[in-house]
Parts: sequence; structure tokens; C-alpha cells
Amino acid sequence: MVLAALLGVAAVGVGAGGAAAADTPGARRAEVIDLKVRNDQYQEVDLGSKGPSLGDTYLYSGIGVKDGRDVASGGGTCQVIRIDGGAQTSQCVLTMELARGSLTMQSLWTSGTTGPLDMAITGGTGDFKAARGTVRFWDIATPNERARMEILR
Repeated sequence: MVLAALLGVAAVGVGAGGAAAADTPGARRAEVIDLKVRNDQYQEVDLGSKGPSLGDTYLYSGIGVKDGRDVASGGGTCQVIRIDGGAQTSQCVLTMELARGSLTMQSLWTSGTTGPLDMAITGGTGDFKAARGTVRFWDIATPNERARMEILR
């Protein structure tokens, strides 16, 4: 599977400009971070019967790059939870470590789908404590992989 790119999910960045929150009490502040993703490690673990089967796991790691500098590192796993014909659906979870803290993300991913992948930000540490939002990945597992984090705090 081409989930190494999900590592791109590892691309949760640092540094970009943030968007201002609405002027309403209790409104959350949004920060947008755009990164290029450089995948560096990928491994498939074939569990159960030989070939595609429930439980097969894909592990990946990578680096988030901003303005030519490495600003984040992280990785995660995707585990096959459903097989329907030739399509495999996996539950993917990853963590990205940044200078200001870490972000965790998760989503379902179905092999063979085209278009971007959106992952939910489910939490974080440091400056990203209690973070929510979405990370969108494009061109997964290619040299052009990139990610945009929309972080709500």
C-alpha cells in the first residue's frame, strides 16, 4: 500500500501563519500550516493468511519540511479493518512531533481512492494541547506529497 505517504501526515508543521478567530466569545483560534512531506521509512507487515487480510499493518515515518528546513518528524500505522473485493479500508493513526509540541491524527483510508486524504486532529501536547482540526494530504507517497494543517485551539 501507498500509506507511507500518510506519513506525510507526519507533515504537521511548525511556523506558518495563523488565521484570526472570529470575534465571538469562546471562539477557537485557527492556525494554518503548510508543509512538504518527505517519507523516509515504510514497512508492510502481512498478518493472518498470506496476501491481503484483516489485520495487515503498514508502518511509516517521515519529515515535515517548511522553507527548505526540517521542522517536524513523526509516523504512524494503518491497519486493514475491511476488505471488499480489491479495496482495503485501513484505520490510520499517526503522531507528528514539532518544536512546540505534538499532534495526533486519525482517519480511515481506502486503497485505490484518488484525491486528497483528510485526517482528524484528535489532540496534542505543548502548544497544541487540546487541539482539534483537520490535516489534508495531497500526492501521498510521491515526491510531491504535501499537507495542510488547520489546527483549532
